[in-house]
Order: sequence, then C-alpha cells, then structure tokens
Amino acid sequence: MDKIESLNHTKWDCKYHVVFIPKNRRKVLYGQLRMHIGEVFRGLAQRKESRIEEGHLMADHVHMMISIPPKYAVSTVVGYIKGKSATHLARVYAEHKRNFTGQSFWARGYFVSTVGRDEEVIRNHIRHQEKEDERLEQLGLWR
Repeated sequence: MDKIESLNHTKWDCKYHVVFIPKNRRKVLYGQLRMHIGEVFRGLAQRKESRIEEGHLMADHVHMMISIPPKYAVSTVVGYIKGKSATHLARVYAEHKRNFTGQSFWARGYFVSTVGRDEEVIRNHIRHQEKEDERLEQLGLWR
C-alpha cells in the first residue's frame, strides 16, 4: 500500500479492481482449478510487469486488485491474463495439448474500476465477497 513504483522517467501507483466471469457463469472455479489458477494469474501478470495485489476466486467469478504500469493499457493486461490462463487451463485440465486457443473458457468483457484512495475498502470487499454472497443468498431464501 502507498508504495510508489517507478519506471525510467515515471513515478506511478496505478491499481485497478477487476472482475470477470467464466463463460455462461459455469461454476468451474472450484476443485482443481481453484487451487492453481491464482499462481497462473500471478505469473501472467508478472510477464506484463504487473502485480496482483489481492485476489479471490468465487464459484462463478474472479475478483482481483492488480497494479499495472502506465505504459500498459488495462485492457491489454486483462486480455492477456484471460487469454493465456484459458489456454493454460485447457492444456492442463482439459487435455488439449497443442494449438488450443482456450477461447471458450472466459466470457467476453470484464468490469474494471480504479482503486485510488479507497484501496483498503476494495481489499476488504475482495476478501469478504464470498461471505457477502452467501448472506445475500440466504436472504433470497425467505422470499
């Protein structure tokens, strides 16, 4: 937090809250995938000189706070993470060995917002999202 990064001629602190979903909201992020996908996301972010500050994998969506240098567009980094992770998951877990693009895992698009001074609020939201979803689901049972 409050760590100012630097490039050759730039000082920066650019963090984004990103949410994206698997295609058709399939609840596939549990089990084997959930245990390994965080490592995959972190490795892919590093390749774009970015860092995942906070993350949580829900049953049907992904929440993350990611720090991206200003020389990269957010869409470039998020697209790269989604595309390469889909390919990786297809090769490792669906046993598609070669030339598989993974285009059918993640849904198109994503939500993104800048973090700014609300960093701690966003971190808490990401950490406690699963409990909040369960609470809302319980409220829905009484209707």
